[in-house]
Amino acid sequence: MNAARVKLFRLLCASAAIIMSAAALNFIVDPLQLFRPARLTPAAYSPDSRMQNAGLIRSQQYDTVFMGTSLAIHFRQSDIDRVLGGRSLKLTMTGSNSVEQCFVLAQALQRHPKRVIWQMDDWIFREASDIDSDIYLPANLYRKNIRGIAEYLFSGSMARESLWLLARSIQPLQPVTSRLTSELLFRFSLSDVDDINAPGPDFDVAANYNAKQAIAAFRRITDPAHSAYLAQDYDYDAMISHFELDAIPLIEKFPEVQFDIYFTPYSILQFVAMRDASPATLKIVYDFSVYAARRLTEFANVRLFDFRAAQEVTHDLNNYSDVIHHSPAVDLRILRWLAAGDYRVTRDAPVAQLDRLKAQVEAYSTEGIER
Repeated sequence: MNAARVKLFRLLCASAAIIMSAAALNFIVDPLQLFRPARLTPAAYSPDSRMQNAGLIRSQQYDTVFMGTSLAIHFRQSDIDRVLGGRSLKLTMTGSNSVEQCFVLAQALQRHPKRVIWQMDDWIFREASDIDSDIYLPANLYRKNIRGIAEYLFSGSMARESLWLLARSIQPLQPVTSRLTSELLFRFSLSDVDDINAPGPDFDVAANYNAKQAIAAFRRITDPAHSAYLAQDYDYDAMISHFELDAIPLIEKFPEVQFDIYFTPYSILQFVAMRDASPATLKIVYDFSVYAARRLTEFANVRLFDFRAAQEVTHDLNNYSDVIHHSPAVDLRILRWLAAGDYRVTRDAPVAQLDRLKAQVEAYSTEGIER
């Protein structure tokens, strides 16, 4: 064997050793807690929900699953447990669609929880690609198949996280590592599962949620130059199709699970914006709401709530950062409404809450907030 071949052989052996060492490190540390709850190092969590949820489903103990979009991302599991009882697992994902949500829920339901709390709105049922074409959600990691495990174990970036978790577990290094650990540098920056995507103690609620910001958002989306945004992804046929293909089969497959589904309390300005700048979109919202309410109330294992007509919240613009995202204080009110059974949609009156919303939208005056 000549010198060149010897060098190449050594290079290949060294490369293989590095790769196998990284895989062994990732398996032992298991930063995502995909194989087991954290043991060697303290548990750490990432705010990247689409990735982190795969590990949470495997490592956490829960009897309640909480699903939703950015409209539910700031809830704390401790608040859910305190107000509603049980032991919850928050799996909310910013900007998620029904394909993603139902896939993740199906994985979580394999652990046999008793209850699903599902923040639902018409927008999640927009047209979306199949789960294996979703570049943001690592489906094989959830499935824990060969491909998913290989991508996890042989990931260089994950090995970097594993090394950092080991460094953070060494007592003399903790003062330094705690200062350097941040979301900008490392994925697994959180030490408490309750803190995943929840506002920190220094979060200024009043500065982020106020009428000024809500009104500014209303003016922006009703501006003729931007009002096309209101109709984006609102296709009635596509919404009905995804509702029937994604949500309904999941509910039917798990009749022993209680599904508490709620329509989130958008500010009144969201619907008024549609009324004034995109009435066709508002009709789609209303028509879909009628269909979904009648369909969901057919199931004995579904309790449906419609908070969109909760005027004490939706008309107080200080609760919002734009026309749809509500403050953490409203999170707690939603939990209390669920606990009390307020704003429930019943089979004998499936559109009663929607009719209240329609009346509010029709009567609402924008005098004083328009340009």
